[in-house]
Amino acid sequence: MNETMVTLVGNVATAVEYRESATGGWARFRFAVTSRHWDRQRELWADGPTSFYTVWARRTLGVNLAASVAVGEPLVVHGRLKVREEEKEGQRRTSVDVDAVAVGHDMTRGTSAFRRTMKGEPHLTGRPADPSGFASPFDSPEFPVRTGPSSPDGGPPGPPSSNGQDHAADRGPAGGPGVVAAEAGTPAAVP
Repeated sequence: MNETMVTLVGNVATAVEYRESATGGWARFRFAVTSRHWDRQRELWADGPTSFYTVWARRTLGVNLAASVAVGEPLVVHGRLKVREEEKEGQRRTSVDVDAVAVGHDMTRGTSAFRRTMKGEPHLTGRPADPSGFASPFDSPEFPVRTGPSSPDGGPPGPPSSNGQDHAADRGPAGGPGVVAAEAGTPAAVP
């Protein structure tokens, strides 16, 4: 059987809904994909129309999505395209679904920290509440941030910007994208 596989890049539009069933858990959420094009007259990037998809994920992928994804986050979704047409109250409607095979954060738009789940580990279906808006594993004692010379803003040193200067705005939590540093005398921890 031929299937149409698609890869979509966009943003989570609704909260992930997770449900358990007799055949295993599943999750679904709405996904917004907006095309962008270069407007030659105004000499800037402009948004095109937004398409919405319902993304379905089953079993382990569904559990991990529910624990890892929030509204507004940029994702890359790869899966089987399903187009359904139905008639409801005299109107014909078309729904476009994606049966996800793989989902990940769009790393061109930010950083992400991967955490492997172990078999037999209790399913995590909720994200920890963090008043700062960041849910970073680097904030835990398990991943201490190095101490030493600090940046002008008082935080840990981070990678230099493209012009070779150290700017606090160029760094993410814990001193920069993907930067994991250990205390003096201990090897760097890698999640």
